[in-house]
Amino acid sequence: MNHRPSGRNPWLPHRPAAGAAARVFLIPYSGCGASMYRQWPRQWNGVDLIPVELPGHETRFAEPNFTTYQELARAMAPGLADHLDVPFAFFGHCGSALAAYEVSAELSRRGGPVATELYVSSQVAPQDGPAGRFLTMDDTELGGELDKLMRRMGGDPSPEILSFYLEILRADVDTNKRYVMPDPCRLPGRITAIGWTEDDEIPFADMTGWTECGETTSVLLEGHHHKFMEAPESLLDTMAGNLLKAGTP
Repeated sequence: MNHRPSGRNPWLPHRPAAGAAARVFLIPYSGCGASMYRQWPRQWNGVDLIPVELPGHETRFAEPNFTTYQELARAMAPGLADHLDVPFAFFGHCGSALAAYEVSAELSRRGGPVATELYVSSQVAPQDGPAGRFLTMDDTELGGELDKLMRRMGGDPSPEILSFYLEILRADVDTNKRYVMPDPCRLPGRITAIGWTEDDEIPFADMTGWTECGETTSVLLEGHHHKFMEAPESLLDTMAGNLLKAGTP
């Protein structure tokens, strides 16, 4: 059991709103924790936007990191079970899109509530990966990318902080490298594959494989690879609009 219903849920830094019309669980990507969604509103048009904290990250540093997305999904599914009583979705960007896919698949396999939507941003489908330049980087190169990311998030990291977070990023990148899924599970819910016009990491044209994982709509939004961190209205409207429409009789 991952949490006590009456106590704090380690997966969720913020308690979900009881009266929400729908919920989107926001999974942080490689090397990051729930705080990467600090610029996001708590709600958008009645839809709860809920960052997820992963084992081995930020407030859960003391816990072992996950080594596969399947392992993470098996732990996360019961951890979120109390909050799957309204239409819900998962959002993931880059590596965390694969984690979002896996937890959606895990819930489907368990036969309980299933995700109405899956939002995958800047990532190829499971059967088309692993993909991305981070997967071939050594620690020096990864450290340089981490420094840029932390400064983009408003930090001024010291060498000690960078070294600490590099271990987490390396572990997450290695999890991504291990994720080989030639025959992915087809999800019962819908998938929205989101690309970005200025993304130089994962080309939008490489994301067509998601159609093999479920009914898929492709959306190209304005912005660079990290634009999602700013919670652009185009992204929020896409997610909230789909979920609210799904919850309408």
